[in-house]
Amino acid sequence: MFEFDAFHLARLQFAFTVSFHILFPAITIGLASYLVVLEGMWLRTRDNVWRSLYNFWLKIFAVNFGMGVVSGLVMSYQFGTNWSGFSQFAGSITGPLLLYEVLTAFFLEAGFLGVMLFGWNKVPPALHFFTTCMVALGTLVSTFWILASNSWMQTPQGFIIENGHLIPQDWLAIIFNPSFPYRLFHMAIAAFLSSAMFVGASAAWHLLRGNDSPAIRKMLSMAMWMALLVAPIQAVVGDMHGLNTLEHQPAKIAAIEGHWENRPGEATPLLLFGLPDMEQERTRYGLEIPALGSLILTHSLHKQVPALKDFPKEDRPYSPAVFWSFRIMVGMGVLMIALGICSAWLRYRRRLYHSRPFQWFALCMGPAGLIALVAGWVTTEMGRQPWVIYGLLRTRMRCRCTAPCRWPSACWYLSWFTAPCLAWGITTFSGLSKKGRSR
Repeated sequence: MFEFDAFHLARLQFAFTVSFHILFPAITIGLASYLVVLEGMWLRTRDNVWRSLYNFWLKIFAVNFGMGVVSGLVMSYQFGTNWSGFSQFAGSITGPLLLYEVLTAFFLEAGFLGVMLFGWNKVPPALHFFTTCMVALGTLVSTFWILASNSWMQTPQGFIIENGHLIPQDWLAIIFNPSFPYRLFHMAIAAFLSSAMFVGASAAWHLLRGNDSPAIRKMLSMAMWMALLVAPIQAVVGDMHGLNTLEHQPAKIAAIEGHWENRPGEATPLLLFGLPDMEQERTRYGLEIPALGSLILTHSLHKQVPALKDFPKEDRPYSPAVFWSFRIMVGMGVLMIALGICSAWLRYRRRLYHSRPFQWFALCMGPAGLIALVAGWVTTEMGRQPWVIYGLLRTRMRCRCTAPCRWPSACWYLSWFTAPCLAWGITTFSGLSKKGRSR
C-alpha cells in the first residue's frame, strides 16, 4: 500500500487552505477599487444608476471581505502547528511583515469598513466616498505586505543566520527583495482581472435573461474595458516576472518549460505541450517550437536556458505540476485578452449588448480570473520546492509533522478538514450567484 506520511498531508492541507483563501482577497481587492469608481461616478454625475450599482456590489464585497478574514485565520493556525519549525527559524522576519499588515492594512480597513457598509445615509457623501477610498487602499496595502513576505521567501536577502535562526539586518532589502515588484504588480493586476471577469459574467447573465437596463450595460462595459486594457498589461508584467525568475530561480523556469537538457549549439525550444517524466528525466510526447524558448526567456535566438539536468535531483521542482499549472494560467490569460478584443470589435460595431454568443463567452469567462490566479500560485509555490525559503531552508526540514500514516487515513483526515470548507465556499459562491441574478 502507498505510504503517505504526515508531511505530505500537511502540505496538502496548507495548499488547500491557501487556494481556498486566495479566492476571496482577490475579489475583495478588485471590488474595492471598483466601488471607488462607482461612488466617484455617482458623486460626479448624481446619476442614481451608479448608486444602485454601488449598493449592489457593496453587499457582495462585504461577504467576500468576511470570508477572506475568516479563511485567512486558518493559515495562521497552521503556521503555529504543522509549520512551527518554519516560524521558529524565520519568524523574526515573516512575523514583523505580517504584523505590519495588521497595523496598517487591517486596522485601516476595519476602521472605515463600518462607515462604508452602514453610513450611506448617516454621513456626508464626500466623507462616505473617503471611507470607500480608505478601504480600497487598505486592500492594496495588505497586498503589499503579504507579497513582501512571500517574495522574500522566493528571493531572500537582508539577513544573517545566528544560532540556527534568521536575524534581519536590512529591512529595506528584505521588503524590496529582487522579485517583490514583479510579484506585487502581477498579483494586483490578477485581482483586478478576476473581479472584472466576475462583474462581466454577472452582466452577461442579465443580458441573456433579457435585462437590458442601463445599469447592466454599464457593468458589462466597464468589465470589458478592464479586460481590453489590463489583460495585455498583465501579459507584459508576466513576461518581466518570468525574466526575473530566470535570473533568481532558474530551476523553476526549467520545470515550467519541461526542459531537461540543452543540445550543443542549439537554442532552447519552446515546449507547448507534453508529459514531463521525473523518473525518465524527459518530457514525453512533446510538441515544441525550435528556438522560441530562448527568444521569450532571453530575448535572443542564440542563448540557452538552464535545463533541469543542470541541477541536482534533490533540488529540482516537480515539473508535471508547474508545467501544466503554468499553461492553465497562460491559457486563461489568452482567453481574457481575446474577450477584451472581441468586446472592442463589438463595441465598434455597436453590437456589444446584443451579441448572444459574446454574452455566453463573457458568462463562461466568469471564473477565468480566479482559475488563472490559483494556477499561478500553484506555479510559483510548487516551482519553489523543495525549498520553503529558496536556497536556504528545505520544506521537509521545518515541518513538525513526522508521524507516519497510510493513504486511507490521510484521505480521511484531509476530507474531515476540507469538506466543511468546500461546503462553506460553495454555499457562499452560490449565494453570491443568486444575488447577482436577482438584481
